[in-house]
Amino acid sequence: MAAQNKVLGYLPNDQPPFGQLVLLALQHVLTMFPATVLCALLMHFDVSVVLTITGLGTIVALLGAKFAMGKYIPLYYGSSFSYIAAVAMVVNALEPGLGFGVTAKPETIAVVQAGFLATGVLNVLVGLIIRLSGGKESIDKVLPPIITGSVACTIGIGLGYTALTMASGTCCGVDPAATPAVTLQWWGVAMITMVATVLFSVYLQNKGFIGMLPILLGGIVGYIAAILFGLRSLTGIFTSNLFILPHVTMPNFASPMTATVLMGVGVMAIATIPESTAHLYQISLYVDHLAEEQGREKYQLSRYIGLNLMLDGLDDIINGIFGSTAGTNYGENNSLMVITRNYSGPVLIGAGVIAIILGFIGPLRDAVNSIPTAVAGGLMIYLFGVIGMQGIALMIAEKVNLYDPRQLAIGAIILVTGIGGTIGYPNGLPVPLLKSVFPGGWPPIATGAVVGILLNLIFIWFKPSFERKAVTK
Repeated sequence: MAAQNKVLGYLPNDQPPFGQLVLLALQHVLTMFPATVLCALLMHFDVSVVLTITGLGTIVALLGAKFAMGKYIPLYYGSSFSYIAAVAMVVNALEPGLGFGVTAKPETIAVVQAGFLATGVLNVLVGLIIRLSGGKESIDKVLPPIITGSVACTIGIGLGYTALTMASGTCCGVDPAATPAVTLQWWGVAMITMVATVLFSVYLQNKGFIGMLPILLGGIVGYIAAILFGLRSLTGIFTSNLFILPHVTMPNFASPMTATVLMGVGVMAIATIPESTAHLYQISLYVDHLAEEQGREKYQLSRYIGLNLMLDGLDDIINGIFGSTAGTNYGENNSLMVITRNYSGPVLIGAGVIAIILGFIGPLRDAVNSIPTAVAGGLMIYLFGVIGMQGIALMIAEKVNLYDPRQLAIGAIILVTGIGGTIGYPNGLPVPLLKSVFPGGWPPIATGAVVGILLNLIFIWFKPSFERKAVTK
């Protein structure tokens, strides 16, 4: 449906003409592509499968919203960075020493899929509880900002060591003492990539659609640098057939690692639940603003927080069944919609169709798999740091009182357990309990999150007689 009152833009149920729909859908694919592919490479999943299944999950979630309430919730679903540390722990335990971008064996991926199914079920249950009991207040009681912010910070900073080993080449057998020249090449490519990405993200703001692609542009600059530094040759990388079949796998619940995966990976849904909720509130505000400008009925999408989380869970269940990575709805695509004033659900469905088609193109998979590890390391130094800073920003925005000993205790334990454990004990915390469930050790981030949740519940049930107020000026 065309915009009314000469105010340009498409509301969620509007469908642009076919030509416009295709172009607008391509923009969504380009926007989600860098992060989704990078997550697949970091978790050692097949890129073709991830592109295809995340596209399918997006379509199912959009149609689910339309069926449930007669309105599209305009969100695109891609891979989430929140699961990288937990998945890496499992993959490393099953296949030690996999290099960046090397796809894990199907039997390894099948074990991880069980954890993704658990995240989907958890999201659906939380969404259902919220629909039955209330709104955002229901989440904040169990997952207040001090927990969600600290977990987000832990995810980003805890992965910092991984980013640095990839930037230096030490993750791939480069000995800095024995091969200083090679090490310098790795660092050079990584730093060029990182600086280029930062500059693009800062100076291309508000410069149109190109401003939405700093990661892609930085990666291209890094790739060129890798060729010039001798870390990448284009010879022999495009060897796949033009059309390929993604290697879909089914989940495995019979592995000795299954219990570990269900706990360690499944619990990471606590990081994506508040993220998804914030995205819904954001897009709801802008959709209603456009509707008001056009003189049309407001959608009030923020009322559907419970349904939104249930759709998130449905997306994760689809990913878990068919061998893709668990995810969340993307803030990058939200920003694109705000810039273009295009909130069309049919356009997002078109983007999902394009993503599915891309999963069947062999040369694209070859190009993605050829990304040098040093380039990825340079990108990750920036991206993982941003994830950590977003956790801090969340706590600031929610006015978390860090003068209160309760808040300090919860945040401190999550940070030290999660960050220290991820860096020092990549295979798991050496706690001599529940060895049958966690044979390699307790997953650090999930352990820190659970301890934080339990502490918060204790403080709710047994309230202290005195609460220190925040200092205000």
